[in-house]
Amino acid sequence: MIGQNIQSRRKMLGLTQEQLAERLGVSRQTVTKWETGETSPDLANAGALAAALDVSLDALVAYDARGTGLPMPPRGKHLFGTVTVGERGQIVIPKQARELFGIMPGDALLVLGDEDQGLALMKADDFMERIEAMRAHLNG
Repeated sequence: MIGQNIQSRRKMLGLTQEQLAERLGVSRQTVTKWETGETSPDLANAGALAAALDVSLDALVAYDARGTGLPMPPRGKHLFGTVTVGERGQIVIPKQARELFGIMPGDALLVLGDEDQGLALMKADDFMERIEAMRAHLNG
């Protein structure tokens, strides 16, 4: 799986095997062997690969595009799957997303919208903290 992930992310970034190899200080043949699964990168090279490809090490090693059909997301970006909107407009936020962002029952979420980019959710307390920080910066 790591070989497929290296190759797909490299191509997504428009890099040749040679360019990726240069960034990592390895030979093009080494990159070829990683991508074909003939060998796997050691831990140091895997970390350097993740950084060069702007993905998390976990995604580089374990991401499975077959489940979603979508490419591996860049570092810090997540795809949690789909949710269904109920009759009254309610949605259930996936457990992994709630855990990652510390969303607990009773938390107030702010719904933000951009007609070009879509919807986003943010904890209302975090939003207010950022507003207060901006006010303090402008006044101080």
